[in-house]
Amino acid sequence: MKATAKDLRFHAKELLDTVSRGEEVIITFRGKPHAKLIPFDTNQKIGASFNSLFGIWRDNDIVKNVEQYIKNMRKGRFQ
Repeated sequence: MKATAKDLRFHAKELLDTVSRGEEVIITFRGKPHAKLIPFDTNQKIGASFNSLFGIWRDNDIVKNVEQYIKNMRKGRFQ
């Protein structure tokens, strides 16, 4: 289904009902697609298996103590 940005503004509830039935809604702005509303998957895992960058500092050989490294980086901004 396609909907305009104006439809999203004035008919958000109806569009969310459409999405909850399993349909995808393409939001257009000035005739061009800008966003897609899709049903939210509550079973999707969030964390290491979801994001490949999760835990990127864990294997960094240069920085052993990440918390101290971040504190030192922020030191000048928060004093």
